[in-house]
Amino acid sequence: MDLAGWEQRYRAQETTEARPHSLVAETASSLSPGRALDLACGTGHNALWLAQLGWNVTAVDGSAAAVELLGSRAGRAGVAIDAQVADLEKAEFAIAPARYHLIAMCYYFERKLIEQCQRGLVPGGLMIAIALLMEPGKERSIFRLQPGELRGYFADWEILHTREGADTWQHGVAELVARRPTLANM
Repeated sequence: MDLAGWEQRYRAQETTEARPHSLVAETASSLSPGRALDLACGTGHNALWLAQLGWNVTAVDGSAAAVELLGSRAGRAGVAIDAQVADLEKAEFAIAPARYHLIAMCYYFERKLIEQCQRGLVPGGLMIAIALLMEPGKERSIFRLQPGELRGYFADWEILHTREGADTWQHGVAELVARRPTLANM
């Protein structure tokens, strides 16, 4: 879907509320709050939930409508989120090195961001990634992954969770939670 399609879709969802992705909730609920980055945040279900838990959240999406909706939701919830409009495919947002304790990239995958995400985590920080898989009969896209590809990007990291299979909507997905090696383990 192009950006105009996403803008229209997000504007139509102004009154919908949703929970964070279960993998984000399961992973982050046992962590002490720190700095989190939600890439391709959409309307910010993960970002808002993290901020409500006390995380210092930066949320980035290419859709101004989505970021605007996230800002209004954060205001109603009484939390602050650094919500930014940036085209991640055009490198309009730079991930600062060793800044975040948690980075989430859910239902969006940009291979050019992987190295930045890896460097952007503090030693011991966690990467949560959920990406659509290539499937027979489904649209071919540079944002879909081959089976096993996601895990391969984090082969030298501690893998806390990995799964490939159908999600709630019956999309083929790859999920991963990986911990950046600490300085002693690098």
